Amino acid sequence: MRQDFRQLALVAALACLTACGDTIGPLTELPRHLTAAEQNLIAADNRFAFKLLREIAQQEPEEQNLFISPLSVGMALGMTYNGAAGETREAMRQTLELEGMSIQEVNESYRSVIDLLRGLDPRVEFVLANSVWYRQGTAVVPEFLDVNRQYYDAEVAALDFGDPAAAQTINAWVADQTQGKIADIVTPPIDPLTIMFLINAIYFKGDWTHQFDEGLTRDGVFHLADGSQTMVRMMASEGEIPVRQGHHEGVVVLELAYGGQAYSMTIVAPWDPSDITSLTEGLTQEQWRFWLEGLDSTTTHVMLPKFTLEYEIGLKSVLTALGMGVAFDELEADFSNLATDPPRPYITAVKHKAYVDVNEEGTEAAAVTSSGAPVRDDPVRGEGDGSVSELNRSPELPSGTTKRPHRPECGGAAAHPALLPSLEHHLSPHHGEIHLHVLDVHRIDGEDVLRQDHQIRVLPGLQRAELILQEAG
Repeated sequence: MRQDFRQLALVAALACLTACGDTIGPLTELPRHLTAAEQNLIAADNRFAFKLLREIAQQEPEEQNLFISPLSVGMALGMTYNGAAGETREAMRQTLELEGMSIQEVNESYRSVIDLLRGLDPRVEFVLANSVWYRQGTAVVPEFLDVNRQYYDAEVAALDFGDPAAAQTINAWVADQTQGKIADIVTPPIDPLTIMFLINAIYFKGDWTHQFDEGLTRDGVFHLADGSQTMVRMMASEGEIPVRQGHHEGVVVLELAYGGQAYSMTIVAPWDPSDITSLTEGLTQEQWRFWLEGLDSTTTHVMLPKFTLEYEIGLKSVLTALGMGVAFDELEADFSNLATDPPRPYITAVKHKAYVDVNEEGTEAAAVTSSGAPVRDDPVRGEGDGSVSELNRSPELPSGTTKRPHRPECGGAAAHPALLPSLEHHLSPHHGEIHLHVLDVHRIDGEDVLRQDHQIRVLPGLQRAELILQEAG
């Protein structure tokens, strides 16, 4: 979307599951009762979603809109969780709020929730897909692949990561699952030490149950958190339409349904735009439930900004702050349930991208999360025995937020969420950590060598071209 929209103050959430029933009238109930394990998983995902949002809001610049998909992030990490062991598994369990659930219960619940979401509303297009891509020759634990196939319905493939076509193959899968809204998640060339990508992709396309009249869309005033105003394209309903609405201290909550009403956009807008930061920082599962339980069915005139938003974020620092730092530590991470050769894989990045388009007809949104790509810990021979790995800063969809609040001048409030990378490499000698940018690699006498300040370091097996080391701190 145009640049001025990035300054708008918005908070919203997509894909709020409300019901499912017959395919004729409104979907008012689920096709079956949720099991206790499914309810526990949904509650865990919600807790993780809100603390993920709060931490991202703290780390991003205050003027930055946020748009994330906790479901996409959680599912990509859920697949990775099956490869973790020991302290690493426990750290991931706590970060993902999965305490009290066995890994079998987590996997079985994800399987049933995937099936439930896919068929929830025939009037809405909803795609949820997972995949595992690993380097040919890697001794991946067979049970790890079997679990991800069985419970996450993951497509599994071994590729020659040294072939430029490998990144193209993975990105083509991403583009296909998201209807081209997210074109890529892997940046070529693939690092020679990377052994695996675990990827979740989500796509949503739903028409409003009560659509806006395109002929009524006009430029309208949008209020920013700093007290200023900007003009945006503002959609308007033709008269009053059925909604669910609630008024609470400092906020108005509005729910707009899609299709047969199994999915909805839930909009939370503070009356004072400057309250957006405190609103986001204080958002919890309990607060959210309180707002939803206070919604009443009514009719009202609605005005909603028309917008398209793309968002990218690297989640390594966010997940580390949430307690998962050991999974990114090349010396301490334990993913022995993922691969046995090469030994000691670890996560180098969690990348998240999201896209959303809100218009008169409805909403189209997509998100992709790559669970950082566990990488091989190959030693660097020569001065300072260590390892080279990639550090990715990356991105996130349907359940999320766009940052900073807003309040359209006329009545309703609104906006909606959905969701990579700069590559960086570091050398970590056992006696201390040195961060390096890889700029160039040359081949001397048949061996790959790394140059840094005119010093030569040999990296057996390194095959990437045009990479060099420059000390970054």
